[in-house]
Amino acid sequence: MNPVPEADPARRGRTARSLTRRVLRNVLWPLALSWSIGTGVAGGVAHYLTGQAFDHAMLDDALAMSANIQPGERGPELRLSPRELNTLLFDQVEEVHFAVLASDGSRIAGEAGLVPLAPEPGTRFLFSDIRFEGKPFRAVMLRQEDPAGHSVVIAQTTRGRAALIERLLLYTLAPQLLLLGMLAVWLWRRIRSDLRPLVDLQEALDRRDADDLAPVPVVRTSREVEGLGDAVNSLFDRLGHSVQAQRQFTGNVAHELRTPLAGIRALAEYGLAHPDPAVWREQLERVASSEARASHMVDQLLAIALADEAHATQQRAPVRLAGLVEQTVLRHLARADARGVDLGARGIEEGASVVVQSNAALIEGVLDNLIDNALRYGGRTITVELAGTVLSVIDDGPGIPQEARRDLMQRWAQGAAGQKLGEGAGLGLSIVSRYAGLLGAVLTLESDAVTGGLRASVAFQVQSG
Repeated sequence: MNPVPEADPARRGRTARSLTRRVLRNVLWPLALSWSIGTGVAGGVAHYLTGQAFDHAMLDDALAMSANIQPGERGPELRLSPRELNTLLFDQVEEVHFAVLASDGSRIAGEAGLVPLAPEPGTRFLFSDIRFEGKPFRAVMLRQEDPAGHSVVIAQTTRGRAALIERLLLYTLAPQLLLLGMLAVWLWRRIRSDLRPLVDLQEALDRRDADDLAPVPVVRTSREVEGLGDAVNSLFDRLGHSVQAQRQFTGNVAHELRTPLAGIRALAEYGLAHPDPAVWREQLERVASSEARASHMVDQLLAIALADEAHATQQRAPVRLAGLVEQTVLRHLARADARGVDLGARGIEEGASVVVQSNAALIEGVLDNLIDNALRYGGRTITVELAGTVLSVIDDGPGIPQEARRDLMQRWAQGAAGQKLGEGAGLGLSIVSRYAGLLGAVLTLESDAVTGGLRASVAFQVQSG
């Protein structure tokens, strides 16, 4: 069964919800909820105030009718003519009914059966909702505590007040809904405009090759977008340093291992060519020693690559240059003899007390590379000179033109104007330059006044001891 391929990251990202919609939803939903609650409260207040206005108007009619009730021979009588009564109770919208009741509940005038809730003792009037003739009515009962005593009941339908509340809500909600829609459109456009730099950044990253670690353009429309763009560029910068360090490490390893591997091969071939077991043992010991030095050098290259990537400094300790020069020269004598080169050292006795605060392994790498370059590209005489805190490797070869020296400190350079100085990738001097920079030393290349060849010097900081 074939494995299910993993979803493309770009496709997986597009299945997520749009940030524009999420922001718009997070803004509009609370706004709409607040608007709904506010509308409900406003509707309730409008309903209450409208009802109060209609109730008070109905109570005024009841008071006007009560003022026209006078005592008569048979008890309280309503002293209003039909025309006056119609004028008092006239309403273009509502259906109005009334009743005048005696203190014992008997009807004096008006509609029979119109009996709403009676007010509590000590209360003059009471509003209530009733049904009369199968219709809903709003009624008020007004009680007068005169000697005869009577009550006035007025009831009217609620169509007018309901229509008024609907108009109030309509005229209130319609503009608010329109404003809410306009606000949503405006927010949508503004959010898309503010998030456009993120879309541009995504498109720029999608179109970019894996090897392209150049900074992306940052549109500084907001602190968040600016911070994200700067973070991406900072990441690219760190990745660039990391990739460069890895490439340097690969080149350094390839160059550094060539010499010890060639020496190991020469030792093995020399041992195989002799039938004497004692020679075999001697050569195997030298092979083991060379392998140990090669492994140590690989470890140092790893440490340099990590230090170069993190811009860190190597750990340093007091180092006596004279002993280190002597050991290094002795290690290269066999190879120099095999090539017919006279390799020697001077200034060791005079500089026996010179101590520098440095890294012995890196200084050893500096000397190894300078001697290796001299063996490859120099003449027949190589001298390692110690003068104070300055280490120099001098040869009597053709030298290097002034204009080519800076190029030879760069990676892969082998000469100027097509001049090929020897075999190899030309990494030696660039590695020495990098080592010297890590050690805080200074590398100079110049022509030697005596031999006419190249003098490669590294000046270290001094420490007495």
